[in-house]
Amino acid sequence: MRCQNLVEKIVQRHVVDGVGKKLPETEVTKSGKFVSIKPHRVMTHDNTAAVMPKFEGLFAKGDAKFHSSEQPFFGIDHDVQNKTEKNLAKYKSIKDFASKHGITFSGAGEGIAHQIMVENGYAFPGTMVVASDSHSNMYGGVGCLGTPVVRTDAAAIWATGQTWWTVPPVTKVNLIGSLQEGCTGKDVIITLCSEIGNDEVLNHAVEFSGPGVKTLSVDERLTVANMTTEWGALVGLFPVDDVLIDWMRNRQSWASSSKFTFPNASLNFSDETISQLEADLKAGLLSPDEGASYSREHTLDLSKVTPSVSGPNSVKISTPAKKLFDEGPIKINKAYIVSCTNSRASDLAAAAKVFTSSGVKKLAPGVELYIAPASASVQQEAEAAGSWQTLLDVGAIPLPAGCGPCVGLGVGLLEDGEVGISATNRNFKGRMGHPNAKCYLASPAVVAASAAAGVITSQSPAALTDSQSSAVVIGSPLPETPKEPVSLLPGFQETLSGALVYCKEDNLNTDGIYAGAHTYSDLAPEQMAKVCMENYDPQFQEMVTAGDIIVGGYNFGCGSSREQAATCLKFRGIPLVIAGSFSETYKRNAFNNGFAALESPSLVDYLRSLFPDAPLTLKSDKQLELNFRKSEASFDGKTFPVAPLGPFAQEICLAGGLEGWVKQRLSAA
Repeated sequence: MRCQNLVEKIVQRHVVDGVGKKLPETEVTKSGKFVSIKPHRVMTHDNTAAVMPKFEGLFAKGDAKFHSSEQPFFGIDHDVQNKTEKNLAKYKSIKDFASKHGITFSGAGEGIAHQIMVENGYAFPGTMVVASDSHSNMYGGVGCLGTPVVRTDAAAIWATGQTWWTVPPVTKVNLIGSLQEGCTGKDVIITLCSEIGNDEVLNHAVEFSGPGVKTLSVDERLTVANMTTEWGALVGLFPVDDVLIDWMRNRQSWASSSKFTFPNASLNFSDETISQLEADLKAGLLSPDEGASYSREHTLDLSKVTPSVSGPNSVKISTPAKKLFDEGPIKINKAYIVSCTNSRASDLAAAAKVFTSSGVKKLAPGVELYIAPASASVQQEAEAAGSWQTLLDVGAIPLPAGCGPCVGLGVGLLEDGEVGISATNRNFKGRMGHPNAKCYLASPAVVAASAAAGVITSQSPAALTDSQSSAVVIGSPLPETPKEPVSLLPGFQETLSGALVYCKEDNLNTDGIYAGAHTYSDLAPEQMAKVCMENYDPQFQEMVTAGDIIVGGYNFGCGSSREQAATCLKFRGIPLVIAGSFSETYKRNAFNNGFAALESPSLVDYLRSLFPDAPLTLKSDKQLELNFRKSEASFDGKTFPVAPLGPFAQEICLAGGLEGWVKQRLSAA
């Protein structure tokens, strides 16, 4: 009997075989499975320009053809304030490319691509949508399984309609109670990031459930889902429910009359479409099965959440805004209500209300408040409601709809020694300006109150509480043994053996594997091989020989998205890497280059107990033997389960990577 959670059910709808055909119902999608997916939509933004040559390189010159012109969406949003000739030429090339191939395109100033995807129903409930941006999780706010991919994936989807995905462990978050007055979705996700902030949901899909969900508006859900990225998750999925259905019906008049709509928006919000969604929900197609399994479970009582502030410079540190004020006011220089996280009409209205309700007519002396709508449509709505003008009247500085300061681009960035408070999603050191600046995150209301007072504060009457969440861990992130032997494709070897090289560190980042100093030097493969791991352990090169198998710690390959951190090991002659867990981006880059990255937590844990005082790199005199059919590794007389390599993963490896696989597909078409 099939028993799936909501994440597994939605992925099941999009799983296909190597030629794009849906798999039979008997092949059940579960966490840990490596699958080929055909997403409903794929979004690229300014980085479309980098995907274009990858895509065209898959074809003979002049023969590039999209698998479907309806699947992609191009949205210009990151560097929209940049009016240099070079940037304008890039934007024009993307627009011309979209026009040539009939792809839906939004230009500079029309809005942040994630917001446009939601506004127009492109991120549709019950579907799987991917984007070459880490905040694709936001689509989960409307019951759409959104998750990030890398640029090579985007090119593959353009060409074939599909790419691959490993279905992650699924964490269930039960929301109970309801928010106090003045608390918002931003306070919910700030609380989760800090109180359950020890990588419990790293590389997981998060599924929100419980009676508290219905008390959150769709805008609040979008904020929470958006920042599940900072929480470490690959997905932040809210259920399809009556609140969402009502939101969709309320968008019908907008979709049929607004000048800011894009193709098919009216169809996506039509009575017929919504009725079908309701029928699917009633039939149980859009809700988890009773008894569905989860790797972890957490509970958050919304009534105990207070207006909170993250930082400085970390989302894992949070303090109630009132406590920050009471313990000694923190003076601010700049404030921001921008980004895909919190610059919708309801956010701008909440900020404006701070000023109208308090009677404050101007910003605090020396404070700059920057505002930018999530889209041109949002600005129109805020202007009609009067909130946009209210913010301008107190001295707010308007910016065009786009990412801007959130990604450290354009005017208004934090300068050396300054302190800022922002309604955005990230406050990493140096992200929004100078590395010596300090940045805090909060809701639009707290940001506005702080801009009015000149110090971090809140007008909310919500009571302070000591404990905001309770968490209980159940199950295991990965199945200990696969249920059935893996079928191996012709030409894929059944076994592999090599000397075990143990690199013990957790969070071994991409800079440790392949230094940033080499990233933009375009080294030849043999040169890349000689410098791999030099930042991690200078002794590595002397110890390792071609054919050795690396076993790392947990969260292997975290950090940047540079694919050289995978290819340099491949060029060094390492056949594959095993780790307790991987950064999902690293894993994507590895497989996309025909380099397998396999998880085996029990093997890593055993090596830790066997070599408690291991140096950074330890080469064993014993062989590690892998059996791909049995999905197991043998070492030191013991056997350990390894994540199985399904047929599609084998196809990619046999083809030398995703690009080779796509070329094979295209030549066979």
